[in-house]
Amino acid sequence: MTPRAARFAPFAIACLALASLSAIRHGVVESAAQTAQDDRQAMLARAEAAELDTAYVPPPGDPLWHHTSGFAKTLCSAVFVTGLDAEFAAENVGFFSAPYAERAHVTAVEVDHDSRQVHLTLPDGVVRTAKFNGDHGCVTLPIGADELFFEPVDISSTLPDPSTQPWPMGDVLPEGPLPAGIDTEKVARAVAAAFEPAEGLTAGFVVTHKGRIIGERYGDGITMHTPLESWSMGKSLTATLMGVLIQQGVYDLWQPAPVPEWQTEGDPRQDIRIADILHMSSGLRFRGVADPDLDPSLGYPDHLYVYTGTINSFAWAATRPQQWPPNTIGRYRNSDPVLINYLVRLGVEGRGDEYLSFPQRALFDKIGIRDMVLETDPYGNYLLQGYELAPARDWARLGNLYLQDGVWLGERLLPEGYAEFVSTLAPAWEADGRPIYGGFFWINGDDRFPVPREAYYMSGAGGQKTLIIPSHDLVVVRQGHYRGSRAGERALRNALALLMEAVPASD
Repeated sequence: MTPRAARFAPFAIACLALASLSAIRHGVVESAAQTAQDDRQAMLARAEAAELDTAYVPPPGDPLWHHTSGFAKTLCSAVFVTGLDAEFAAENVGFFSAPYAERAHVTAVEVDHDSRQVHLTLPDGVVRTAKFNGDHGCVTLPIGADELFFEPVDISSTLPDPSTQPWPMGDVLPEGPLPAGIDTEKVARAVAAAFEPAEGLTAGFVVTHKGRIIGERYGDGITMHTPLESWSMGKSLTATLMGVLIQQGVYDLWQPAPVPEWQTEGDPRQDIRIADILHMSSGLRFRGVADPDLDPSLGYPDHLYVYTGTINSFAWAATRPQQWPPNTIGRYRNSDPVLINYLVRLGVEGRGDEYLSFPQRALFDKIGIRDMVLETDPYGNYLLQGYELAPARDWARLGNLYLQDGVWLGERLLPEGYAEFVSTLAPAWEADGRPIYGGFFWINGDDRFPVPREAYYMSGAGGQKTLIIPSHDLVVVRQGHYRGSRAGERALRNALALLMEAVPASD
């Protein structure tokens, strides 16, 4: 070997090594992609084999009217519930039921602060109007309607001023250092990481350990009492309200769901149990935006229509036919939380109670929640599949109810074992090879977050998360404005990684 060749030999070997490593990595990536594709095809084949011979009827109406209905409601809630500037909200908030690209079709935006209404005009002259409806937040009116089809009620907490009560029933935090073993510096770094980068638009971040707040921060203009867009974290609230009724003896988790529209003799939907619905495996023919085989050519999805259709959403969900037998195929579809909310209404009113104030009376006042705003369709049905707004502290309270197995200040609010039920992989999802869903809660079976697999969480579009991490006695809430969701979720992962270093596992 010549001296020149000898000098360059290590460089050449390094280049060959890097090339080999790159080829190996490329092969691994290709193999993983192929495996994912094979798994998806197997999942779809399993669903096709189980499919029943029923017809699909798409939601009626112009999709643009529906998109704009969602925009009107979102803008109304952002301005009159959260207190955001209208222009900021139009650019940054609530893209789920009001896609940002569709907002460009609106030719005129009127935010009427006197009447607390939002009017959006479309090129065909159609105007979508959303109105602030007192303690029920905002709701979009049907086209041509001036009034809603129900009487709102005043919803007030029986709790005293939160500034006079210690956390968690109030706002007063304990003085003194954090418990021994917690790295306070890393906790502070975790809180800071949740807000980096700025384009993540994180609005609220709360961390509790054994129920005590150990980290907390809010974005500009946001306070501990600001109701923020929360989206599908409301599904977990829905599961909680059903749990309260089960604990009170109104329902049994494993009974067939007593939906009135299913009681005709021979109706196969009579085999659907309450547990099947909570497992997102009712099997109803109801197109969800997360369906792995979603076909846009079939029209506007039912999943969004129960937000934006300005219809009786309970009736729409209850009249959908079966696509699969219950407890067979797992699909993330709003038919199921809408139906559980329907059962909540039936159960409450069936015993002679007032429905609209039930969540405040039976749950919120029990655990210190004062600022959660639940929104309805025009018929007064709570749309808690995602139309609710709440501060981060209130989500932390709800998370701690589950961390404590449904017991609060010595009172059992949820059935024994209910926390285990919602955090256990649903059978139909397990059969699909997707270890990610329990009972209206997501589970960390795919290691999406850098926390133990036993962790489970509430999740809402736009980066809303409430994680329950039993191994470390932690509840972590992250909320943000919708536009920042991608950067915000990366920030949340970074914060969680730091928290795992800062807080030791519990004994």
